Amino acid sequence: MKVLVTGGAGYIGSHVTLAALDRGYDVTVFDDLSTGFKENIHKDTKFIQGSTLSESDLFKVFNYNRFDAVIHLAASKAAGESMQKPSKYAQNNIIGGLNLINACFEHKTQAFIFSSSAAVYGTPQYNPIDEFHPLSPTNYYGYTKLVIEENLKWFSDLKEMNYASLRYFNAAGYDLNKRINGLERDPQNLIPLTMEAVIGKRQKIEVFGNDYDTNDGTGVRDYVHVSDLANAHIDAIEYIFNEKKDLIINLGSSRGYSVLDVINKVIEISNKDIEYNIVDRRNGDVDVLIAKTDLAKDLILWEGKNSDLDTIIKSTWEIYQSSILNN
Repeated sequence: MKVLVTGGAGYIGSHVTLAALDRGYDVTVFDDLSTGFKENIHKDTKFIQGSTLSESDLFKVFNYNRFDAVIHLAASKAAGESMQKPSKYAQNNIIGGLNLINACFEHKTQAFIFSSSAAVYGTPQYNPIDEFHPLSPTNYYGYTKLVIEENLKWFSDLKEMNYASLRYFNAAGYDLNKRINGLERDPQNLIPLTMEAVIGKRQKIEVFGNDYDTNDGTGVRDYVHVSDLANAHIDAIEYIFNEKKDLIINLGSSRGYSVLDVINKVIEISNKDIEYNIVDRRNGDVDVLIAKTDLAKDLILWEGKNSDLDTIIKSTWEIYQSSILNN
């Protein structure tokens, strides 16, 4: 199986690449290295530097290679930032995504695996959220993901290519065998931000709101270990080739942890204090967001084996701790 991984030098992309190699796939990584790291690129992959915003870059990739499947991870991913810089998200997520879809159709790629998000649901009408929940994003990031999902459905209906939309909840953690050591560049998510506070890279972190309808007043989210997430991408490819059907599934742990739960767990595991300030809520943030993952279990036999908070934080702390020792 020949697979192209866009954004394969990034945090999630490098773990997806590992999962594909572990299954014996022939992997090509396509990345512009704007947020990814060359050291994240496995020696057993072929690397092509380029951007989904460049049709000439995509032409070079597809003109000289034939891929059975494409895993699309090259997009901007911070919900808060998307409300401040919508043009960046329109370019990277919508235009880049459509360019890639077009290239796949032109070159008869059979499976398109899309890194979608729970942000497509918007404010939960119920928790845990299943795949039949109404789609009504409350931030521009979520809207960009929904636009690509809708286009994939149209193109799948009109052409001979199947797709999987994998609606991530919050990806976290690191490869348990420590095969990936690259830290996220300019992180926007809670766990890497707390780790940067622990290692002294930032003085304090901001907690966005403490007036949510939750036990401690801070927002509750569902965290899924990145290696579990990565394996789901390969399971999705195999489902598409075996069943010849599209796939839309949630990927999460079906458990919720508050912002303060996460901070306190990092303090416990690292044995270091973290300074934080409570600031105003961000536009588009919701109180609680938890996944219902029964469909993923039923269709691709997937489960989040490593997605407990202890494993997520321990595997992350080990990598950040190593970064201190190596500097």
